[in-house]
Amino acid sequence: MTAAASAALAEPVEPLRPGWTAALALANGAIWVGWFGPLQILLASQAKDFAPGAGMPKETVLAWVTGAGAVVSLLANPLFGALSDRTTARRGRRTPWIVAGAAGGALSLLLLAGAGGVWTMALGWCLAQLTLNAAFAAVTAAVPDRVPRGRRGVVGGWLGAAQILGVVGGTGLATAAGGTGAGYAACAVFTVVGVLPYVLRYEDPRLAGADRPVWSWRAFLAGFWLSPRRHPDLGWAWLTRFLINLSNALVLLYLLYYLRDRLHHGDPDEGVLILTAVNAATLLATVVVGGVWSDRTGRRKPFVIWSGVLMAVATAALAVWQTWPGAIVAAAVLGVGFGVFTSVDFALMTDVLPTALDRGKDLGVINVANALPQVAAPALAAPIVTYLGGYRVLYLVAAVIGLAGAVLVRRIRGVE
Repeated sequence: MTAAASAALAEPVEPLRPGWTAALALANGAIWVGWFGPLQILLASQAKDFAPGAGMPKETVLAWVTGAGAVVSLLANPLFGALSDRTTARRGRRTPWIVAGAAGGALSLLLLAGAGGVWTMALGWCLAQLTLNAAFAAVTAAVPDRVPRGRRGVVGGWLGAAQILGVVGGTGLATAAGGTGAGYAACAVFTVVGVLPYVLRYEDPRLAGADRPVWSWRAFLAGFWLSPRRHPDLGWAWLTRFLINLSNALVLLYLLYYLRDRLHHGDPDEGVLILTAVNAATLLATVVVGGVWSDRTGRRKPFVIWSGVLMAVATAALAVWQTWPGAIVAAAVLGVGFGVFTSVDFALMTDVLPTALDRGKDLGVINVANALPQVAAPALAAPIVTYLGGYRVLYLVAAVIGLAGAVLVRRIRGVE
């Protein structure tokens, strides 16, 4: 390792100023604004407008567009993480991709604003997923690049808080802008402005050209397979994250229908909004606290285990306590558990990365465990609700899946 590259590839030990964490968290939140303004509001509005001309129901249009974007997301995150690992720009490995990803995401959102039909809408959303994932892969990789192990819980907590605020902010911008085109434009502007404090004030350690691996398509593509036999801790960590996120996706997927068809709530749309607000409030209350507590104790696994158990209990409550007060309590407890899980699990993931050279690529592969449940959940939930016992069975299955994820954390040996 050369002296110039030592800072880029060495394990970080120097604590960072709070301004660095705040700027990175703001950049993360800006990316989530670019994702969730469209996902929560704008894409559904466009699907409704374009459905008559496409000869399809609006639900089908939305499903095809978001499904295509999800496939792009699954591929883009590890791809751009790997490319950033090999970047030798003067501003460092990650910053160029944050800039390019945010700018490309903003342009993609403006393309969506001017979409005149389903095909342009699908193209715009796939491009948005491609570019925003480039920025997101670089933002998450900056944490193990720069943050000492004993501080990653609190940094992960602030990133998690920014993520939730980004979801809420994106939804608010899309709603308050006063139209689909204006909503996309507002999200595009915020996405770019939000990353500026980080990219203008802070430089990443530069990777020297001599330390970049010799290019080989075969080696590059083979690098995306992280053998669980060679890296068992990473394999168990990935499976843990996948199972707990799958459980959470199963809970959220049919929440509107659960309120309408099972609880017979008078206004299920308003009910979903109330439950989302309760969940977000308790998540924000615990996401940073959980990370700080984990850092101070020097332990990760107990926090992930018990947060997963708490989420499983709350999910099971939806199956056995099928009332509106029960749903509110479950939403609050799920937020508490998921808040702690979000920050501490992120820190745990960075602790089990195999090599400094491949941090971006490896985190991208790990991030597939966030996106893949969004694809798997509908395939699993639909037959359960329709043929295998309805919502009671669905939420019991989700609770068992989440509990399995929590228990399997114990198989990780390299983290206390």
